[in-house]
Amino acid sequence: MNAATPLRLFHTSHSTSAPRRARRGRVAWGAAALIVVGAALPTAAAPAGGGSADLGPREARNVILLIGDGMGDQEVTLARDYTVGAGGRLALDRFPVTGKYTTYSVDSKGRPDYVTDSAASASGWSTGRKTVNGRVSKTPDTDVAVPTVLELARRKGLATGSVTTDELTGATPAAMASHVTGRDCQGPADMAGCPRDTIGRGGPGSIAEQSVRLRPDVLLGGGRQRFDQKITEGPYRGLTVTGQAEKEGYRVVTDARGLRDAGPDRPLLGLFSPDSLPVEWSGRPAAAGGTPPQRCVTNPARPAGTPTLADLATKAIGLLEAKAKAQAKAGAGPDKGFFLQVEGASIDKQAHEADPCGQIGETAAFDRAVKVAQDYAARHPDTLVIATADHGHSTQILPLDTNPPGLSATLVTDEGSKVKVGYSTTDTPADGQEHTGTQVGISARGPYADRVQGVTDQTELFTTVTTALGLR
Repeated sequence: MNAATPLRLFHTSHSTSAPRRARRGRVAWGAAALIVVGAALPTAAAPAGGGSADLGPREARNVILLIGDGMGDQEVTLARDYTVGAGGRLALDRFPVTGKYTTYSVDSKGRPDYVTDSAASASGWSTGRKTVNGRVSKTPDTDVAVPTVLELARRKGLATGSVTTDELTGATPAAMASHVTGRDCQGPADMAGCPRDTIGRGGPGSIAEQSVRLRPDVLLGGGRQRFDQKITEGPYRGLTVTGQAEKEGYRVVTDARGLRDAGPDRPLLGLFSPDSLPVEWSGRPAAAGGTPPQRCVTNPARPAGTPTLADLATKAIGLLEAKAKAQAKAGAGPDKGFFLQVEGASIDKQAHEADPCGQIGETAAFDRAVKVAQDYAARHPDTLVIATADHGHSTQILPLDTNPPGLSATLVTDEGSKVKVGYSTTDTPADGQEHTGTQVGISARGPYADRVQGVTDQTELFTTVTTALGLR
């Protein structure tokens, strides 16, 4: 089946997903800032004493934070060109407020490391503190845990959730729900690089164990292989992490039917793949000397019924809204709202593989999830929606008559034109492409959306979210 057909509907419906590279450690990132073009969407009038008519009420009841992993300017432009056309607009292009932010990490002495990895990057907006590449929500020098947005939101009584197309133990969701010295310490059997974090030495355990123990109301993504690992230390010794989750009160689901039937009465853990969710599109990867012109196709290896990122986001928003209302009705005080992070993880993964079709399909899938959040905010103007990236990547859109170094591919777009895509941070597919150190785009609508304007730093996103929700 040719992927062009669903894309022609892309003006009204948008999408993302893909498996994460096994590569870990230091990764180079980049992409120019995402410049979003679009008229301000209508919101309710601001309450007396603050706010503005175009941005909504001054105080936020909810925050939906959407992260396109590896989604810089070139990645967004390529997806736009292929799907809705050079003159078209994605959901990403229809925010009323836009800006750019810097993404660098630091070394153990606090000096800039100009090319971040996903762990340090996600830790930046999760905690408001920069850290070293590979570390998850801990200080760069003393290796001490720093509270995250999700932890602060839980502490205040908000409903909370995390959705990803990656493993739920991948760097971006991990930075909200755990603290480890090394991002590879995902399950109980993966702790060799984090000896001080083991439960036996008084630490918090693996990312999977910590994520379950924190008990967000919704955890949806891949990574079943990590949760199937046996716990060897502590009160849940002998159980799998899935068993720990069930002891903690979670409903565990693994397919679309289970997702559909889950209600807000219990926290939900959805594990829809052994590792990352399979990507939506496929095609011929870039190669030395280029490829013949090609169209992208639906990924035949993606199992039927695999939830899309838009499906996961829709379910998570519904459950979190219901949970917040139920808590208020039960006498737990006023409706405190919710915080949700949504990650399209495999834009990055497919860029590492120099796979333009996989990458475009995941950007499209992410864009459909952005549309879900925008539609919800249009009905609930007290919702702050922010869409951004953790870093950019190595993608370049090039003249057709060039023969670039590295790898390249030529695609035939929905407009019938050709576009050449290059990847040149490494020369061979086996080496994998790298991130770059560029700034990336950030866009928003709703209360406090104005805070993303201009050039800010990734750590300032933490302040925006916590201020909007009154967490500080």
